[in-house]
Amino acid sequence: MAVIAINQQLGSRGAELGRLVAERLGYRFLERDDIVSEASRVYNVDPKHFLIIDERQPHFWERSKAETERLLSFLRSVLLKHMADDRVVFVGSSGAHLLPECGCGLRVRVVGTFEHRVERVAADERIGRTAAEKRVRDHDREVRARAQAVIGVDVDDPAFYHLVVNTSMVSLEAFADALKAVAARLDERHAEGFSHLRDASLAAQVRAALLAHPKFGSAQVAVECGSGTVRLTAPCLVAPWDDLARKVARQIEGVREVEVSSQEPPMPYRSE
Repeated sequence: MAVIAINQQLGSRGAELGRLVAERLGYRFLERDDIVSEASRVYNVDPKHFLIIDERQPHFWERSKAETERLLSFLRSVLLKHMADDRVVFVGSSGAHLLPECGCGLRVRVVGTFEHRVERVAADERIGRTAAEKRVRDHDREVRARAQAVIGVDVDDPAFYHLVVNTSMVSLEAFADALKAVAARLDERHAEGFSHLRDASLAAQVRAALLAHPKFGSAQVAVECGSGTVRLTAPCLVAPWDDLARKVARQIEGVREVEVSSQEPPMPYRSE
């Protein structure tokens, strides 16, 4: 039971590697469009609205922070639900950053030399070399800027990943064998890690359900989960909203209990 989440540079063949690994492991293979399609259906959102997460639109800066967080919450909910079902390979430009550090998942960065990526993009998109160079540079810059603005992470930081692979230097088949071997090792020893991943998934689903509910909207409700018990904390969770919040949370499959508090946790006391 392992999860592989791949962030790829444009033209690095990350999706090809992901498919190859999924085939060899017998895992499900998911891409960004799969997650957006499901999130659109589950939360009744036009797929175009999710472009704020993946593509900088002309009115990007006019979007409220609350709306951006709401859309990201929907994507996180769907993606983590699939990851909690285990045996999945996901490929995107920045989605690997949504996989929590639980010990049962592998975050991978797939890169390539600029020259090889330009050649690949020119061939795949049937454009000239000059246009391909601009496409690669612009895409690299945009992905990094979006991730920093929306998720608060640097997709180019190698320290975040468990493995960084350069497909310009080594064959996809060799990397697929390596990832298969690592996934097998994770399968052997991380049952507890999947418990943490399932809790993270439940918390994400409850949070998204609250944000999608017309009575809660963008209310700032802190959501935590441990061993299937969901804890909701927010000043607004007084009667009758506390019972409504419990009802929303209990609709998520896998939630065992729901605890609600209308008090924010006290600030820790710091001695002089």
